[in-house]
Amino acid sequence: MSTPARLQYLRIKAEHPDEILLFRMGDFYETFDDDAEVVARDLEIALTSREFGKGERVPLAGIPYHALEGYLGRLIRAGHRVALCEQTSDPATSRGLVDREVVRIVTPGTVVEESILDPAANSYLAAVCPADGQVGLAYADITTGEFVTGQVPAGDLADELARLSPAEVLVPEGAGIDAAGRPLVELAPAAFAPEAAADRLRRHFSVLTLEAFGCEGMELATGSAGAIVHYLDRSHRDGLARLGGLSTRSAGSRMLLDDRTVRNLELFEGGRSARADASLAWVLDDTRTAMGARLLRRWIGAPLLDLGELGTRQDVVEWFHSSALRRLRAAELLSGVSDIERLIVRVRGGSASPRDLLALADSLRAGPQVRELLRSGDDAGPAAALGSGVGAHEEVIGLIGAAVADDPSASVGDGRVIRRGYSAELDAIRDGARGARDYIAGLEASERDRTGIRSLKVGYNRVFGYYIEVSKANADRVPAEYVRRQTLVNAERYVTPEMKEYESRVLEAQDRIAEVEAALFAGVCAEVARSADAVLATGRALARIDALRSLGEVAAARAYVRPEVDGGTGLEIEAGRHPVVERMLPAGQFVPNDATLSAEQEQLVVLTGPNMAGKSTFIRQVALIVLMAQIGSFVPARSARVGLVDRIFTRVGLQDDLTVGQSTFMVEMVETAAILNHAGPRSLIVLDEIGRGTSTYDGLAIARATAEYIHNHPDLGCRTLFATHYHELTRLAEQLPRVRNYNVSVAEDRGEVVFLRRIVPGGADRSYGVHVARLAGLPAGVIARAWDVLSELEGAESPNGPPGRAESPHRQLSLLAPTPRVVEELAALDPSSMTPLEAIAKLYELRDRARERP
Repeated sequence: MSTPARLQYLRIKAEHPDEILLFRMGDFYETFDDDAEVVARDLEIALTSREFGKGERVPLAGIPYHALEGYLGRLIRAGHRVALCEQTSDPATSRGLVDREVVRIVTPGTVVEESILDPAANSYLAAVCPADGQVGLAYADITTGEFVTGQVPAGDLADELARLSPAEVLVPEGAGIDAAGRPLVELAPAAFAPEAAADRLRRHFSVLTLEAFGCEGMELATGSAGAIVHYLDRSHRDGLARLGGLSTRSAGSRMLLDDRTVRNLELFEGGRSARADASLAWVLDDTRTAMGARLLRRWIGAPLLDLGELGTRQDVVEWFHSSALRRLRAAELLSGVSDIERLIVRVRGGSASPRDLLALADSLRAGPQVRELLRSGDDAGPAAALGSGVGAHEEVIGLIGAAVADDPSASVGDGRVIRRGYSAELDAIRDGARGARDYIAGLEASERDRTGIRSLKVGYNRVFGYYIEVSKANADRVPAEYVRRQTLVNAERYVTPEMKEYESRVLEAQDRIAEVEAALFAGVCAEVARSADAVLATGRALARIDALRSLGEVAAARAYVRPEVDGGTGLEIEAGRHPVVERMLPAGQFVPNDATLSAEQEQLVVLTGPNMAGKSTFIRQVALIVLMAQIGSFVPARSARVGLVDRIFTRVGLQDDLTVGQSTFMVEMVETAAILNHAGPRSLIVLDEIGRGTSTYDGLAIARATAEYIHNHPDLGCRTLFATHYHELTRLAEQLPRVRNYNVSVAEDRGEVVFLRRIVPGGADRSYGVHVARLAGLPAGVIARAWDVLSELEGAESPNGPPGRAESPHRQLSLLAPTPRVVEELAALDPSSMTPLEAIAKLYELRDRARERP
């Protein structure tokens, strides 16, 4: 028969079948049955068993309660949801079974433990509410209090999720939403119902209308935000209390970057091993606070489309850039600022420690000094306006300083948290306890003197409390008032009525101190929490200052310049450099290059040249310079003028997607189709080797069709960089008015190839592929044979090739010199009226017919 504890466990586990249930039993969190086997495996701890009633033994795995945070992080990273079941009644006073209940469900999007979180990145819980080609998208970070909602086209959802990289995504059951590998939680559709969601939000924020939040009447935005409140109310009410406000994001205020562009431009991870220290974020991040680092990452992932806001950022960056002393002083002040956002949110949620309060006060003290720094100098206009967002918070600082001791203990209740002088009641209890402690502290010496027993000792254990220990050799000298409590092998333990009275005073005082101190500390936190919104505003202003100072510091250190950003459609970069590649090379070794694009004249650049010459670096650096310009950063160039870009699209690299069974070529075509279907006149497209995933004929046909479509389609005509090995595409410049040819210059010296890394006008006439193969280390025999085969193939293609040599079946025909049988039909085509798929299908048809010639 099962014990009461076993029945209690089974009842609670039945309410949480999808979570690992950590069941508090004394000093351990225990897991049982299947949970125990999973926990033992994933945490690599011992799997044992425990008897719950006669003949009922079940698997058991436990972790110490004081080590919960570390184990919790491992379980969450392993993909588990964890239900924390705590003892809610005092075991010392409970009669029978201790009361237990689940107080929190820990999920990837509701983690608040510092050791699990990345201080430089947000941890978002997102919710998606779809309907009629639109989706409501809300996201919240309960560690910073950020709570945002809005509505976006359904086609942009994947890119928005890529930008946010949420730890967890809430969706309606059966909605069929793809979260691109992110943890997905399905909720009942009622959780997203607009009316119920709006009511839920009004109750949470204690308001009558959502107008102040900007989402009144936006049903999908309201539904997604209400789903987050619903989820937190069920799983983490303390986390819900951390959300003190809601903002609505307006559509079109930020550039949307898809996941491929983020990856291809290596914004946050770079290199084959996805290293964080080979990315644009690594180059630009000289922040001194976790808040500033998180904000800078958000800026990099969402460049601005508002010229006014962009100019304001640039003005502050320039203000910092112009003075090394300002940057140095700001860095010194900001280095002493802790994570105000997460600290005040912990205070608001009731989970702050005494040291959190001290860190908050120290951080807020730096605020006025930063504000005064930004007001200094005759050119302080834009910086001073930014500094005005930093509050003084004298009452909060004063309260914490008066209430919390200089070196408090980590937890509340031992009497070392609240400063003496803050509470007369607590001071009186402490003073009363001091006399009793002094008595017990001096008891050993006084009893030795009184009894003459020099070996007499006073000790303490949890069973008997304080006791006097006397060796058996001195048992005949024990005073009559000693009361024997315990017999040992060589000693006896005694108590006295007077000693027990003082002990009672100490223990009562300890309990009372713990009670009063906890109440006082909670009161201080509640008082500080009343200023949470203002403190958050200061934290966010300091984060903004830190991020802009970082951009100014990097600009000065790396010789970046302020770009001119306007509403035109041009792009002029003089002596541009790739920010990441340059940073990783020795100083002065990177070769800069110019770039010119415009929707009216040089719209599409066809860039040719050998592998390893720098084509990919060049086209990426242009895209990165544009992106940097639109986050407010200075850029690596001698000068730059950027016509505002609304989207950056990239198609770079060859890779299979085995997770969905897509070949290299299919991935390439899907990504290219996405670009052609989403780009607009103000977009910037970067294409690297379109068509390489299939045969030469097909690849060339698709590459040309893609270039023509971008050039001719009335809804495109956008600035495009097209790197290719298909030299035939250089003929496009003779036929399309806004196509220009450039190549990466190469020098040859006695058969050796030197890559000059210079982008120059004109098309390349050779690929130098065998040269690159030799540089890569292919065996000499392979290289020699490659030269022979290349010579044969080139001779077969040449009209003056060796007489009598059979034409190679592998030679590459030029689509720009088509056979007479298809030329008339090709000339009659109207590419601007064709969809990408129609164009590709037609080119396949022409290809097949060209091969059928006599």
